[in-house]
Amino acid sequence: MRITVSGKNINVRESLKEYIEGKMSKFDKYFTTDIDVKVTLSVEKDRHKVEITMPLKQGVTFRAEETSDDMYSSVDMVMDKLTKQMRKHKTKIEKRYHKHESIRASQIPDYEGDFDEKKIVRTKSFPIKPMDPEEAVLQMEMLNHDFYVFMNGETEEVNVVYIRKDGNYGLIEPTL
Repeated sequence: MRITVSGKNINVRESLKEYIEGKMSKFDKYFTTDIDVKVTLSVEKDRHKVEITMPLKQGVTFRAEETSDDMYSSVDMVMDKLTKQMRKHKTKIEKRYHKHESIRASQIPDYEGDFDEKKIVRTKSFPIKPMDPEEAVLQMEMLNHDFYVFMNGETEEVNVVYIRKDGNYGLIEPTL
């Protein structure tokens, strides 16, 4: 597991980096291949935020973020969240495929919470018009939606704009 720890508005002390690496090391036994893990620490006023992203080769990404008054508490809470995500994922793949190449499901403890299988209950089709991301944001706001799918006029690819938790906008540009 290759862990990259970076900070926004914070100097990442070596002791904090070692603490995170120690906590992340418990996930080593879950993966058959070496994965890249990105840990971002940030501080805004008295809020200490930890974001962890663990992308796997099959397109599965484990991502969690937590905020608290203490950075170490945020790290602990985000680790709990990641563990819960992995347990849920294990249960899903065992039900669906009974086998998965990059994750050692036998090493992950079973998920013991309520597990309601979500299903697609509605399908919607609509024409996609070429536009730039700024115009897509305006369309999204006019429709009062949280996201908007559009054809990027410059790249001629399908993109998604969305509203982030911080009130700003995000743009998703898929790559193959």
